[in-house]
Amino acid sequence: MKTVNRICQVLAIVFGLAGLVLFFTNFATLTSNGEAVKAVGAQLAFGAKVKTTSGAVAMAKSADILFCFFLNLIGLVLSAFAYKSQKIRIAAPLFVLGTAIYMLVIALSSPWKFVDTRPLPNVTAVSYGTSVLLVAIVLFLFAIAGFAYLLLDDYICVQEGKAKLTLLKRIGRFFRDYKSEVKKIVWPGWREVLKNTGIVLIMCLLVGILIWGVDYGLGKLLELILGV
Repeated sequence: MKTVNRICQVLAIVFGLAGLVLFFTNFATLTSNGEAVKAVGAQLAFGAKVKTTSGAVAMAKSADILFCFFLNLIGLVLSAFAYKSQKIRIAAPLFVLGTAIYMLVIALSSPWKFVDTRPLPNVTAVSYGTSVLLVAIVLFLFAIAGFAYLLLDDYICVQEGKAKLTLLKRIGRFFRDYKSEVKKIVWPGWREVLKNTGIVLIMCLLVGILIWGVDYGLGKLLELILGV
């Protein structure tokens, strides 16, 4: 069992590295002036130069792809170090799962929404490469391996008497405790809701007027100083 557990941990690291490597493969093909221009994920993420017949063109940064790249990197770092900590190790697979979902949304959406085509001229078509979907799949495998490691590690600890509850039992207890706490909530009546809502709206209005006044005054002062 310990060997399988170790294999799951190693697989998580491998899938994390594979996800990063795929960012350096073809992510998109852009048709600019009738020419097919291929760009790898890192070029789109960091705004690196792509080669065209008219010369190298520095791409604008595609924020979503850049964000996913860093999320993948952070997930890999967490997986490499956080598994040794009983308190924060659950963060690694959860973090990676969120990244996988984000990447899957990108892969299944129109590339026009996530690929910044600037400053390539006259871009008429944009299509994803297979690497975009592969990254999402690899990240899901990354998360699955991470969760498998945690479940097996908890099982081993229970068998060895090092822990009283497995991860699944702790999750079940959390929801039972959550349900009991929700029952203790005292919900306000309609009058209290309307009263508190009115107070909040009035305070928002007053703060808005204050901010507008300060902003207007500073603007006029700046105009006076600059002589505009």
